[in-house]
Amino acid sequence: MLFFVLFCNFDTCQYYIVLYIIHRIYSNNSIEGDTMENSLQITTTGAITTTAAITEELYRRFISFCDAKPQTVKTYTVALQTLFGYLNAQQISRPDADDIIRYKSFLLDQYKACTVSLYMTACRLFFRWTAQRGYYPNIADHIKGAKIDRTPKRDYLTGAQIKDVFNTTDRATLTGKRDYAILALMTAAGLRDTEVSRANVEDLRPAGDNMALYIQGKGKDDKAASVIIPAEVERAIRAYLAERGEIEPTAPLFVSASNHANGERLTTRSISRIVKQHFAKAGFVSDKLTAHSLRHTAITLSLLAGRTAQETQTFARHADISTTMIYAHNLDDIQTKTACSNAVAAAIF
Repeated sequence: MLFFVLFCNFDTCQYYIVLYIIHRIYSNNSIEGDTMENSLQITTTGAITTTAAITEELYRRFISFCDAKPQTVKTYTVALQTLFGYLNAQQISRPDADDIIRYKSFLLDQYKACTVSLYMTACRLFFRWTAQRGYYPNIADHIKGAKIDRTPKRDYLTGAQIKDVFNTTDRATLTGKRDYAILALMTAAGLRDTEVSRANVEDLRPAGDNMALYIQGKGKDDKAASVIIPAEVERAIRAYLAERGEIEPTAPLFVSASNHANGERLTTRSISRIVKQHFAKAGFVSDKLTAHSLRHTAITLSLLAGRTAQETQTFARHADISTTMIYAHNLDDIQTKTACSNAVAAAIF
């Protein structure tokens, strides 16, 4: 009889999840007494042992079965690690719906609403799968995630304020030219830090009378999308590339100038740090001002300039116009509050 035994501690729980599900998917033999009433066993001996054949091929099939990008698989693994860690700490081997509700309450005390929703999504997917395969009941069905505030989580800057940020860069140096090009590109084109990080020199190509940057957008596998680059931004990028010297077309568009990573592609973390540094130099210091604030600024300035929601949706590459409308409603709310505040001030002062 084929059987599968796993022992794990909290640090290796992700291996427990992967190996457990792989075995369940690909085992052709049934386990005696393996019914819907069986419990999910969680142990903490710190070792992993199995009599099933666990191979790289099985692991690849598991990833294919998930039908998700590596980052998504990693995120769900961390989420399920948290779930199993909670069940282990509570000494729960046969969880039911009430246990999952209490788990959700535990998450709400520990994490932000968006994280709770993500972790609960992973929980629901896991138990939906166990029920479909006949391994364990779907005890998480109909248990919702946290209610998320849909207003933008990042602040935006006005046109005058973003100019102050641009003016913090010393464009006489290679690093200053790079930083200015990044700031100008992210603001003018509304780019995400990951889109800037992934860009190569060859991705900057003519598009009619304009210059375009072909990007790998959020959740995409290729660089099919493009954004139009204003002349000022193109000049800034060209000045930076000229300072770098001879460059291969496949080279990263923006590279590090640090001693330990000189010439390597800038990471999203580095881009975020660069943006935050220039925000601080201009006097804008806030947890709600991040690299993504430049994208928020671009979308907001587009709406303020009179562009329609549909036009701004295309510019921002939002899959759903409801996302664009969040910015529009937030802008309307700010303008209404400002008008009312000014009216009250005029009456009393």
